[in-house]
Amino acid sequence: MGGRDLDEARAMYEDDYSGTGFVAELSDEAFAYRYTVAGDANMTLRSSMFLGSIQGTIQPENEYVVSWILGGSGVMDLGGDETALVLGRPAMFPTGRPFAFEFQDYRQSLIHFNAGFLERVAAEHEDALHAPIHFDHAAAPAPEALVRWKGVVDESALLILTGAPTPLQMSELSRRTATALLDTFPHETTPLPPVLLKPRNVRLRRAVDHLHAHAHEPLTTSDVAEVVGLSPRSLQQAFQRQLGVSPTEYLRGIRLDRVNVELLHLAPEHSTVGEVAARWGFTNPGRFAGAYLARFGEYPRDTLGR
Repeated sequence: MGGRDLDEARAMYEDDYSGTGFVAELSDEAFAYRYTVAGDANMTLRSSMFLGSIQGTIQPENEYVVSWILGGSGVMDLGGDETALVLGRPAMFPTGRPFAFEFQDYRQSLIHFNAGFLERVAAEHEDALHAPIHFDHAAAPAPEALVRWKGVVDESALLILTGAPTPLQMSELSRRTATALLDTFPHETTPLPPVLLKPRNVRLRRAVDHLHAHAHEPLTTSDVAEVVGLSPRSLQQAFQRQLGVSPTEYLRGIRLDRVNVELLHLAPEHSTVGEVAARWGFTNPGRFAGAYLARFGEYPRDTLGR
């Protein structure tokens, strides 16, 4: 899509990137914008041109995004770990939180990865749990890694943008590009507990993966037991025997960890402890604060304040 309507462009970008407070202004050039998307549900290649200035706050939902500008200027995470984009050098969008940005007269290439897809690839590629990935958007990738990354992206773009890849080809391209992303950009995943690597614990590992992947949804022990083909009692016993906690306690720990990550990467002007806790299902502020203190050694307000 594209055109010369400034308000239309602002609304389109704000909607596509779950944005708020967007302000778009004309520059000295005649205004124009263009936005293209190609790919599938797991990975899309995108290009964006905006002849003007645009700023606001975004938090892409259920996606990981890497981008690089080919012209103009851009700054991500205003007021936080501000990162001025360098022409031609890719950088990850900040993950797991809203962030402010400002771009001017730019041309930009982007790759969007579905969150569940990239987290599954990371779990397989790095022996990690199927859980959110935290990318350090301010860290510059190693030059040799960027060379390999560019080669994979060029190969994917050639077939996706100029050909008509079959579903199988698209699947291979998406997985290869996702693996290259993980090998290139500094990030943190959730390590797999060694006990889950034992063959006899394959169903327990599936249960743990399911809890991590669906921690943001309503879950019961019975739900998880049904997914992995165990009775609720057998699942309870497996968790207690191998991990020392019940499935419910393990899930509460995952959600506390997610709260901790968000608070570490938010600022008080962006959110409150109550909003983050509510997002992860905690209903009693006192009990939540006590559980957080026991797990992390400080109150959640102190984490946010830092």
